[in-house]
Amino acid sequence: MLRRTYLALTAATMLSAAAAPALADDHSMDIVDTAINADGFDTLVAAVKAADLVETLKGEGPFTVFAPTDDAFAALPEGTVESLLQPENKDKLTAILTYHVVPGKVMSGDLSNGMTAATVEGSEVTIMTEGGVMVDDANVVQPDIEASNGVIHVIDKVIMPDM
Repeated sequence: MLRRTYLALTAATMLSAAAAPALADDHSMDIVDTAINADGFDTLVAAVKAADLVETLKGEGPFTVFAPTDDAFAALPEGTVESLLQPENKDKLTAILTYHVVPGKVMSGDLSNGMTAATVEGSEVTIMTEGGVMVDDANVVQPDIEASNGVIHVIDKVIMPDM
């Protein structure tokens, strides 16, 4: 019985770890460096650089970042990411990225069903907690990755402000 429980817990841990990008639990790195050093955030890092948001997200904060994975960006319509990374679309890219950022450090335990949070972009995201945590229509697949200047919650979809 004990052996089966151990095996089940081990399998569940391995499955949940495989479902989300690996992020180091190193509170000495800021949000940007945490994303750079993790697997699965190359597109997000490239977008943050193209929007000139690196220094902002390396700032004192604290910030809460809902970080889409590379797979989330890949699920956008073909050509969307390439278009957004063009210099002439910097304002639109900045609006989308800052919609993923909430001022302050909001841990998953601070969330409640139906709450809204003002984003740096100026709009609000809606948080749902029944049946798993969602931000707008994105699932939080890995919560509470602490950084020196805030927290990252990994999401499985790029969320979009009304534009």
